[in-house]
Amino acid sequence: MSEIAIGAHVDQTDPIAEAAARRAPLVQFFLGDPQGYKGPEFRYAGGAEGLQADAVAAGVDLYVHAPYIVNVATTNNRIRIPSRKLLQQHVDAAAAIGAQGLIVHGGHVGKDDDPDKGFDNWRKAVEATDLKVPLLIENTAGGDNAMTRYLERIARVWDAISTTEQADRVGFCLDTCHAHAGGNALETVVDDVRAITGRIDLVHCNDSRDEFDSGADRHANFGAGRIDADLLAAVVRDAGAPVVCETPGGAAEHTADFAWLRERL
Repeated sequence: MSEIAIGAHVDQTDPIAEAAARRAPLVQFFLGDPQGYKGPEFRYAGGAEGLQADAVAAGVDLYVHAPYIVNVATTNNRIRIPSRKLLQQHVDAAAAIGAQGLIVHGGHVGKDDDPDKGFDNWRKAVEATDLKVPLLIENTAGGDNAMTRYLERIARVWDAISTTEQADRVGFCLDTCHAHAGGNALETVVDDVRAITGRIDLVHCNDSRDEFDSGADRHANFGAGRIDADLLAAVVRDAGAPVVCETPGGAAEHTADFAWLRERL
């Protein structure tokens, strides 16, 4: 098996320098405020075109994480409509820098809502969005009415979007902390997800500060959390996809995490 590419989530001001500091072949970042509806912004000195050109020259793959507030599943129009707009803006921005994909959380419906409406809203969102780059839906850790915490819900999302013309443009991002905290057995999660989606495009490899099925989304550095070391490495190995470490710290901590993971792969 060829060596798995490992990178990290970094600040967007100079992702190329961040990649170099970690000797990483890929990086992930936000384009703008992860908690705001203002839309994407390019903070790189060379703008979108410069970032794309410099990334190609440096041999660095770029991944963009959509804002956390994007929730295309909700029945609340005041959140869903701006979320769809923001999703399209970030797809466009990701395409402008030549990103490999845009990662987005699965979202949720309200506690009194019919989950079926959330699945159908995902279908509508995919139909309404021009997917110029792959859209990678990520499993989430908490919430009883989350669309992508539990495997059976992920399956319902996939069933809904499978009817759309752009279904092949939608992939999956597997987060190990979210899977563990969300109550999905890491021993089988790669096979379980593949059986549903047919693919894993990216792994967010994170240890978890909290117990299995806690519903808490709190990442930890490798070996400092509650996930068994061999299990964490096995998920990465089995998935065989590029890895983004969203663990705490900067270049030094990330480099240590990369080494820890490589040793176990």
